[in-house]
Amino acid sequence: MKEVRTRFAPSPTGYMHIGNLRTALYAYLFAKKEGGKFILRLEDTDGKRYVDGAVQIIYDTLKDAGLCYDEGPDVGGAYGPYVQSERAAIYQEYAKKLIELGGAYYCFCDRERIEALKGENGATRYDKHCLHLSKEEVAEKLAAGVPYVVRQNIPAEGSGSYEDAVYGTVTVDFKDMEDGILLKSDGMPTYNFANVIDDHLMGITHVIRGSEYLSSTPKYNLMYDAFGWERPAYIHLPPIMKNAHEKLSKRNGDASYQDLVDKGYWKEAIVNYIALLGWSPKSNTEKMTLSELEQAFSLSGLNKSPAIFDEPKLRWLSGEYIKAASAEEFRARALPFLQKSKAYGKYDEDKLLSVVKTRVDILEEIPAKLDFLEEYAAVDPALYFNKKMKSDAAVAAEVLPAAAEALSALENFDNASVYAALVSLAQQTGRKNGQVLWCVRIALTAQENTPGGASEMAELLGKERSLARLAAAAQALQA
Repeated sequence: MKEVRTRFAPSPTGYMHIGNLRTALYAYLFAKKEGGKFILRLEDTDGKRYVDGAVQIIYDTLKDAGLCYDEGPDVGGAYGPYVQSERAAIYQEYAKKLIELGGAYYCFCDRERIEALKGENGATRYDKHCLHLSKEEVAEKLAAGVPYVVRQNIPAEGSGSYEDAVYGTVTVDFKDMEDGILLKSDGMPTYNFANVIDDHLMGITHVIRGSEYLSSTPKYNLMYDAFGWERPAYIHLPPIMKNAHEKLSKRNGDASYQDLVDKGYWKEAIVNYIALLGWSPKSNTEKMTLSELEQAFSLSGLNKSPAIFDEPKLRWLSGEYIKAASAEEFRARALPFLQKSKAYGKYDEDKLLSVVKTRVDILEEIPAKLDFLEEYAAVDPALYFNKKMKSDAAVAAEVLPAAAEALSALENFDNASVYAALVSLAQQTGRKNGQVLWCVRIALTAQENTPGGASEMAELLGKERSLARLAAAAQALQA
């Protein structure tokens, strides 16, 4: 049985956007599930779109996401070079062969003639003018050094059909296709030519890419057929949408993988979530590690319908990963975000991290959860109101002085001791535990939402600060 070989072939034009990473992920997962190889190839023949540093971003993103490729520009392999700009001689050789086979032809038309072909809608459709040049005329122009491109010779009639693993039978009329350029005047190929040559020479068995290539695939099949090569299996993926009407797009400034990592989304959660954008596991499980995805992935789970990028769901999934992470792993990733907090360096790091670990979904939330430790403003009396706890400012006015007295007597000012003292106070005064704990937490933090209860916040602040804040809050209520 033939070894499965998939490829990811990005252009180095900037950060890795979500759609690109999903293509890479599915190609990786399918290859691993089938015991095959996953190849990285760089399609860098469009010099105008090349972005400095983008190649390293591709390497770093794939490795950071755990998508280790078996062959590629920086790891080698038997089918290189894996960078298109290093394969120019190969494309020129096969362009000549395709011309000999009748699947392409030299085009010597200058810019002025091409411009003259523009229709009323501004679109240019080439009229096959140079296809009709004699062999002698072509040889004469080549010998004279007349600039040329190589165009594909699309049949004037008929249609091209193929089977796609997601969309089924796809048929496109040849009359809807143009004789597109395969080799540019500088000798470099267009994507339409290079991807066919490279996929064949690199033994790619399954081509996984976006659905925008559904209608152009018959062009590629004409070349496979002309060369007498076996066509690969095709798996076209539906688009990822930001909403019901707009595609998620790097050009529109939508988040890239690195943007999400920089915000503090747990990277395994990002990969996990991207896998679910267009694919459903049979088990309907949502939280899956990369190794679990490798075992579960199947083409039958791919959907035709566009996927909506639901950031709240990604946020939830990230929170689930954070909760499940070890303290050491959480510390390593969370520390750069903790360092942005005003509380950093003034409290025990491990205590700060343990308080927020189960209370953040993304690491970017850490500073906002802790800044109250250093930023203490007057407490809004409305914050003491809690219908469930039957608490309000009047209750707080009675609770806070008593709480300050109870806590001032403590020798050990840790979480357990503070909690026990406040629960004991509630029993002594005939109040609910929640009334006392709510009022004390609000007084200590001046925040409606905090990363822990009253006793946890008191332990972080320490005895002196806690008593000072309780006194200030109580005095404000007497005014």
